[in-house]
Amino acid sequence: MHQYDVPAIVDADPDANATDLLEGRVRETPDLPLFAIPTAGGGWRDITASEFRSQVVALAKGFVAAGIEPGDKIGLMCKTRYEWTLIDFAAWYAGALLVPVYETSSPSQVQWNLSDSGATAMITETADHFARFDEVLADLPLVTKAWQVDLGDLDKLAAKGLVAGITDEEIERRRNIAVGSDMATLIYTSGTTGRPKGCIITHSNFVELCRNAQRALPEVVSPGASTLLFITTAHIFARFIAMLCVHGGVKVGHQPDTKQLLPSLATYKPTFLLAVPRVFEKVYNSSEQKAEAGGKGKIFRAAADVAIAHSKAVDAGTVPLGLKVKYALFDRLVYAKIRAAMGGNVKYAVSGSAPLGLRLGHFYRSLGITILEGYGLTETTAPISVNLPSNFVIGKVGPPLPGVSVRIADDGEIQAKGINIFGGYWQNPEATAKEFDGEWFKTGDIGTIDDNGYLEITGRKKEILVTAGGKNVAPAALEDPIRANPIIGQVIVVGDQKPFISALITLDDEMLPVWLKNNEEDPDQGIAAASTNPKVLAEIQRAVDAANAQVSRAESIRKFVVLNTDLTEASGHLTPKLSIKRNVILADFADRIEGMYLGAPTTQGQTIVG
Repeated sequence: MHQYDVPAIVDADPDANATDLLEGRVRETPDLPLFAIPTAGGGWRDITASEFRSQVVALAKGFVAAGIEPGDKIGLMCKTRYEWTLIDFAAWYAGALLVPVYETSSPSQVQWNLSDSGATAMITETADHFARFDEVLADLPLVTKAWQVDLGDLDKLAAKGLVAGITDEEIERRRNIAVGSDMATLIYTSGTTGRPKGCIITHSNFVELCRNAQRALPEVVSPGASTLLFITTAHIFARFIAMLCVHGGVKVGHQPDTKQLLPSLATYKPTFLLAVPRVFEKVYNSSEQKAEAGGKGKIFRAAADVAIAHSKAVDAGTVPLGLKVKYALFDRLVYAKIRAAMGGNVKYAVSGSAPLGLRLGHFYRSLGITILEGYGLTETTAPISVNLPSNFVIGKVGPPLPGVSVRIADDGEIQAKGINIFGGYWQNPEATAKEFDGEWFKTGDIGTIDDNGYLEITGRKKEILVTAGGKNVAPAALEDPIRANPIIGQVIVVGDQKPFISALITLDDEMLPVWLKNNEEDPDQGIAAASTNPKVLAEIQRAVDAANAQVSRAESIRKFVVLNTDLTEASGHLTPKLSIKRNVILADFADRIEGMYLGAPTTQGQTIVG
């Protein structure tokens, strides 16, 4: 086994809990803006560390006055907004903890999270959220308290705490009850392979990981930095970053509506972003199609080629003079405009949940935006590893964070141990035991680690396809480059125990009309009509051919089917973080998959549309 260990930088404090992250920040910089909330005029109003703490304590008093007891679990169904972190800390200050529920969850999913966790209270944001919760309330006898953010219930709770005379001393007592080994939150997995399991994230997971991660990434996380959160805070990725920003003194804004992301970036002007690769793909594709619509598509593509070549030349150690001149020209004509669209101040971005791809990594680096790819799971409190600004490697997900160890098992599986590993699955010792080899958590991902400790993810252990000819194929190697095409939404590579590899492909309903118009086609024709449009099929063919060129013939896609519908979270085919539920898709589209293999010879010619 190949193993790499990175010792912790900060000495562990087993008595510390997550509230100490805020207490430390207030002591150090009480007047530092820690959050910014949108104003009616389109601007932002800062909230200092001490102001935030005051609001946290007031809401915590409200929880106490309402009957919340230490150890109680409170469900929270709310989109990404300032109140999410306010409620999070207020629950801890009251001695309680949160059980996140995705804002897109169905009533049955709401019921499962609340009943399995034993939650006694529920906070919803909107009337729609409450309606889904209310539909299953009769099946939740333990839930005796419910509040709704949009009805002003948080302010009412704070007022109730004031009237009830809950003292600062009582909040301080409750704040200090939990120690590092105690549960800080119960986060349910997205259920890609079965019923969601509750992951016990401890206070030490948050505290030790935040303290060490900040020391490892001072260029990104430090007082004066700022970020705009837009991915769901119910997921561990954004939740951990929210905690890290409190500890590190980073000002945080929120924008849950991705359609308003660019206007918000323009006014908020963050210094770093947190996103999944699909967001970076969308920014690139939107820029390309906008240039195409303005008759400057060739200029944009030339600029993109130069950006990628320039980044590769930087890695090689020498940038030829001609390339420098072209880069300087396109920096004024193209790159500066994209930087400005993202607020103008973004220097770093942290990307996780899926591979970014070499092309985008090089492109954004030449824009002056270093995308630090990281890797982790819910069970690892988000990050296991992340690229370092001082020594990042495009295509890899960096070395382990301080306090974390990684090893590669004999079968290629990545395993991890350290300060970030969760406390097991809630009320499920069998599942917990199955996922551990001693202290080592088995991630289920396949990868390699070099002599400098840099991880590279090559696929999911459970997703490796074995063709009838015995060829092992990692779907991600084909899916990721194809999905980068602007008109393609999702790609699901299939072919386990089949004579060749095939794929199901969906169209991107946002980018499709723009692309159709730019290619002199009816932009209003819809997905069903576009799925048989010859120009669309030819564009998909080009994307598939480009991906095939990167793999052996035995691994290449020989046939594909373009589905005339989208795969969404609502349809049950995507998780809340937009990962595909492969098993569900394979079952629901079994007929379409089999249709690609009916009568097919062992060796198929070039890709054709199924």
